Amino acid sequence: MKSHDKERHVVDALYRISSLSVETQGTAEAFEAILEEVMTVLPANSASLALLNADTGQLEIEVGKGLEEHSLGFALPVGQGITGWVALHGEPLLVPDVSKDSRYYLIKKSIRSEMAAPLEERGRIVGVLNVDADQVAAFDEEDLKILTLLAREASRVLNKLWLIEQLTHKAGQLEVLLGIGSRMAGKRLIDDILQTITREARSMMDCHFAALFLHDPEEGILKLHCLHGPNGSIEAEETLGLEQSAVGAAVRGNRQIEVSDLLRTEEHHFTRFIRSENLKTMLVTPLTFEKDVIGALNVYVASRYRFNDDSKRILGALADLGAVAIQNSRLYARVFDTEQSLRKNERLTTLGLLTAEIAHEIRNPLTVIRLLFDSLGLSFPPEDAREKDSTVIREKLDHLESIVERVLDFGKTREVVRMPLRLGILIEETHRLVRLKLEQGQVALIQENIPVEQIVHGDKGQLQQALLNLILNAVEAMPDGGEIRVFAEPADENRVRLVLRDAGIGIPEELQGRIFDSFLTGRRGGTGLGLAIAKKILQDHGGDVELVESGPEGTSFRLTLPIAEVEQS
Repeated sequence: MKSHDKERHVVDALYRISSLSVETQGTAEAFEAILEEVMTVLPANSASLALLNADTGQLEIEVGKGLEEHSLGFALPVGQGITGWVALHGEPLLVPDVSKDSRYYLIKKSIRSEMAAPLEERGRIVGVLNVDADQVAAFDEEDLKILTLLAREASRVLNKLWLIEQLTHKAGQLEVLLGIGSRMAGKRLIDDILQTITREARSMMDCHFAALFLHDPEEGILKLHCLHGPNGSIEAEETLGLEQSAVGAAVRGNRQIEVSDLLRTEEHHFTRFIRSENLKTMLVTPLTFEKDVIGALNVYVASRYRFNDDSKRILGALADLGAVAIQNSRLYARVFDTEQSLRKNERLTTLGLLTAEIAHEIRNPLTVIRLLFDSLGLSFPPEDAREKDSTVIREKLDHLESIVERVLDFGKTREVVRMPLRLGILIEETHRLVRLKLEQGQVALIQENIPVEQIVHGDKGQLQQALLNLILNAVEAMPDGGEIRVFAEPADENRVRLVLRDAGIGIPEELQGRIFDSFLTGRRGGTGLGLAIAKKILQDHGGDVELVESGPEGTSFRLTLPIAEVEQS
């Protein structure tokens, strides 16, 4: 080949290699194309492209041409062979006669001469481009320069393709994480969340097993809550100590820990599924919420394996999402329990009101019957059967009166336990109790001009119940969301006065005069107890609640409470 023709072929090859970054579908296709271009411009019988495996520290042939099939996947330690020497020193190398070079590693019997040039990424050797010939001295220094040029252009293209693949992979991972976060956001039950985290961890990491442990601070142990394997969820009961186990060390130090030999850990001795499945490698990632470690997310591999930094970061991101979902579920459960408790108190209060009303209505006619019976002055001889009947009647009247008195005693509202309460804290804590309900209904609770430092005397639980009933009624009146405003009005020096106003549909005019009656309700599914109980609670505290106005633009209630007397020191 004439010199100018060779130069033209080299330029054409460089152009075609350069174009691979936009014309190929990925690095595998680019590898093949690069070797084709190299063998087009150089007198080679075979060629290969080997990449450095960062985990093993070996050069592995990714693609070859003119080589025997068994050569693909061949691994060579850095520093060994001609290819290994180039990778170690980062310099191109020409060997005219491989039989006279002690560095040569036999990979094909017919090879007589060889050239190799390094592939670089930002000054770091990532692989080697290699060409071989079946003749001695088949290549010269000019060929070595051409191979070096081709290797540099190939490095530039491959780096661009690797970057695209990395970005695509990370975008895919981000999309998966967003999807997982969205699915967990809709879950309230802790078991569903734990199962989702564990299942997705195994899928994303493509590992054999994934497990989720939660920290029990009272017992000082880690309890296995979820385990996923090749066949799905697995029932297992396992506990690990914080002090002895590798998982415990990750939790104590709040850091990821990779274990490449589980045989040397406490987990292998005590965790049955690790032994039964002969698992070798484990990556532990703490579940952390606001600096508190609440558990650990573990993935397991049945072979010696090294997790790369990207894998560790993606598992860490999943663990962070999981920790938030777990804490939200726990918060929801606590709020739900609190609301249920308040509702239970409401029902008990209603029962007291109802029994007292029934007992009172029974006692009045019973008293009349007693008086009428005594006024009859009935007296019969002892042997007369009517004497025995009158005695029975008198005893039964006594029995009925005792029942009524017991019911009245049971139905009495318990004595209010008064204590100093800061108004601002009372309202804020009540707001916190209904926060999830407000968010669900897309309702904002706005506080304006509240005398937050004002002290009132009262029972905290009962006053919160009264406020809760009024707020929940307001939420139900705004099915499409809206605002609830709570603000102070001027009052005398002995009272504090608050107004609670919603933007709801209003109370029907025919019901407005009776809204504080028990069992009166204007909405489907309502009990008609909330306002009646709120009024009784406030009246028991020396205050009151009244309807100010109600119409299509909303409803306003006014609450009054006496101000606590401050002792003068």
